[in-house]
Amino acid sequence: MKIAVLSDIHGNLPALKTAVADIDAWQPDRVVVNGDIVNRGPLSLDCLRLIRQRRQQDGWRLVRGNHEDYLLECDRPDAPKSGPEYEVMQFAHWAYNQLNGDVAALAAMPEQFQWFAPDGSEFRVVHASMKSRRWGIHYKMPLAEQRKLIAPAPAVFVTGHTHLPHIHTVDETLIVNAGSVGASFDWDRQLSYGRFTWDEDDGWQAEIVRLAYDIEQVEKDYVESGFLREAGALAQLMLVELRKARGLIYRWAHTYEKAVLAGEIDIETSVRKLMAEEDVRPFTGPPGWTIE
Repeated sequence: MKIAVLSDIHGNLPALKTAVADIDAWQPDRVVVNGDIVNRGPLSLDCLRLIRQRRQQDGWRLVRGNHEDYLLECDRPDAPKSGPEYEVMQFAHWAYNQLNGDVAALAAMPEQFQWFAPDGSEFRVVHASMKSRRWGIHYKMPLAEQRKLIAPAPAVFVTGHTHLPHIHTVDETLIVNAGSVGASFDWDRQLSYGRFTWDEDDGWQAEIVRLAYDIEQVEKDYVESGFLREAGALAQLMLVELRKARGLIYRWAHTYEKAVLAGEIDIETSVRKLMAEEDVRPFTGPPGWTIE
């Protein structure tokens, strides 16, 4: 049995096409897309169409991520249409509009995928953890906390969400974070996805595949789609994240989000302040903001 798992595509079409081509060459028996197909990137609709085509054509299985949730939240009648609360999620509203508000397919995605090998061992795919789609698993977490986040423990627990690929074991469970197709956060710009095999002799085996893709085209997509111009100030940070291969939105949220929501600082100023920090400034510049 061969299973491929890809996660956290985030509207990055060149990366997705590269991953799909490699998966097709490997010829797995199953392919699971582990959430966050959309949002946080320029071509959510294109990525969703490609994945839905492969689901229909080849039986690919889909699991819902937290960014599918964000677009569903934009569909609420009481979702903000202006002000700081809207600006903090403006990129999600932009993706929602790109989908023309057609989010029924996102709502229909299941929360997990399971497959049982002939020996009865369970292979489970969940976007983040059993606690929620927004509560990720880190290999440095205390073992007791990790046990809670995978319970009931399967033979193989496949996760994503953090954009940090890794493989480790907790007790008898093999935990694999397949990383991110669309925005790696481990200092390596290459995309990642997971390959899993089971056979009677060796049981479960896992590896993480890394592939280079056309990042220059993604930057063009940021401009040509209108994402960089229309999706709000945080879209600038997302471009820098792509170049730096490190997460910055969480840093911004920890430092500035409460102040922005309280009206103490506007969101554009807060983003410029973060982009001016010593470790971030070298990754700024056209087509995004240039920080002096």
